[in-house]
Amino acid sequence: MYYILERLNFSRDNTLNVSLRDKSRLPGVFLVPYFLILVVCGVPLLYMELSIGQFTRRGPIGALGQICPLFKGAGLSSVVISFLMSTYHNVIIAYAIYYFFAAFRAHQPWSDCDNSWNTAACWLPLNGFVDNRTRLNASKTPSEDFFDNKVLQISSGIEEPGALRWELVACLITAWIMVYFSIWKSIKSSAQVRYLTATLPFLLIVVFLTRSLTLEGADKGLQFFFHPRWELLGDAKVWINAAAQIFNSVGIAFGSMICFASYNKFHNTILVDTVAVSLINACSSLLVGIFSFATIGNIAREQNMSVEAVLSDGPGLVFVIYPQALAKMPASQLWAVLFFFMMVCLSLNSQFAIVEVVVTSIQDGFPNWVKRRLLCHEMLVLVICVVSFLFGLPNITQGGIYFFQLIDHYAASLSIMFLAFFEVIAISWCYGVRRLCNNVKEMTGRVPSMYFRFCWLIAAPLLILAVWVFSLIDYEPPTYRNGEYEYPWWAEAIGWGIASLSLICIPAFAIYVFIKSEGNTFSEKLKNSIKPHFEACKLCGQEYCQEPMHNLEEETAKDPQQDMINPIQLNANYLLSKPQS
Repeated sequence: MYYILERLNFSRDNTLNVSLRDKSRLPGVFLVPYFLILVVCGVPLLYMELSIGQFTRRGPIGALGQICPLFKGAGLSSVVISFLMSTYHNVIIAYAIYYFFAAFRAHQPWSDCDNSWNTAACWLPLNGFVDNRTRLNASKTPSEDFFDNKVLQISSGIEEPGALRWELVACLITAWIMVYFSIWKSIKSSAQVRYLTATLPFLLIVVFLTRSLTLEGADKGLQFFFHPRWELLGDAKVWINAAAQIFNSVGIAFGSMICFASYNKFHNTILVDTVAVSLINACSSLLVGIFSFATIGNIAREQNMSVEAVLSDGPGLVFVIYPQALAKMPASQLWAVLFFFMMVCLSLNSQFAIVEVVVTSIQDGFPNWVKRRLLCHEMLVLVICVVSFLFGLPNITQGGIYFFQLIDHYAASLSIMFLAFFEVIAISWCYGVRRLCNNVKEMTGRVPSMYFRFCWLIAAPLLILAVWVFSLIDYEPPTYRNGEYEYPWWAEAIGWGIASLSLICIPAFAIYVFIKSEGNTFSEKLKNSIKPHFEACKLCGQEYCQEPMHNLEEETAKDPQQDMINPIQLNANYLLSKPQS
């Protein structure tokens, strides 16, 4: 049960962070490609990743390496992306922690222009009501001033990184300490924490949604959100943004789904998990969209501006719009504390998922090295947390927000479609849909329907390829604040270098595996390099050995909290005789 909760937490956090960024560009009509891609690509690929993870009982590297050695690099690529994400995603938690403590002040620091950090450009409607004045383009709201000048102390660009923001450093250390002690034993060790951080934020989202619908101007934002502009369906950006929303919110191709499924019981009902996660994620995305645009509509009415003019890009969007709305509510201090507590909970659960991908992959790939060098699982988690913290420090300098935007654009958004395409090819075409269906039947007793088989084999690969190609054709370099700041050429070069860290894994490993494969001809090497290779039991030589005691050491290394009373249920239909010497 807590695996589903973990997955839902990851979905809701990413939904909150990316839904505004994507939906704000193309609202209304955005929902059409969103739900179409969810049905054709999102749900089938979620089912596929859960099946592979549960069947192989490995993380993304081990799972893809077993079913198709040629594309083992796709698993490594997902781990690289997860590691890069872990370095900057925790910065969002640091921001949320900073705002959480600031919200306890009797006077909300983002509510007016009378603070030391406010500039002459700070703008606030008179007495909090709407008049006939329109906000000037060069002006800033108090919440913008607070985020830029107090929290970030932002520099003029990535060319001026400036000094570390020591308050944010302390918040980032706090965030990593919470992450470490939540997953240091195993993914199961923080089950009770996840139950709390899964249910409470959901209740708070419902409360905030109800409150936002009562705000003046909420109808203006909702009309913007739901009113479709059908002519935009011919725009490739609509489909690209919809696909990005689904992949980011559900976590497809990031390795987290395979990682979590590897901890499931062998006969767990995968379809139930798939439907539950997909439906609740879609509903959460819709609810967050309604809550967000109702709030934005209120702000647009107060500032006598259009909804489009209120929106901006970047991670600060959540920390500018929501505080501005919370400051006008009765008992604003209470609402602000609850909101940022919700942000911390959701972001922490998402961070658990990201870090666990890296931990599980290293544990699966180098169990002996971990035992010999790091002595225990807890030390491995500590090393990963410390390294990720150090790599995240550039994001909390005075120019760190520009680096944050750069790495987010190139490390995840630009690379994920490329990775997803080769993952689907490895599983559906090289390993084969028929084999995958047999595996699902052995685990659950049911063969996947024709809908899943068609999507795995044809619809999903074609859709992902189309989205990837159009994203390259319509490539736009990253900017900050809706194009107000453009990155220099060398920053874009750094971004492409970051993207290549994950992209290069797939062809590099493919070449290596092909060269090392047995065979004298090209066709023989290719055939052997795509042939499934499941690791045999070290004691009896059988693949998918069903002797619990044979697998005890491996399972305990992967999950120190493993219950020794429960036998490990493994596939008995893939037993091979031990090779004769």
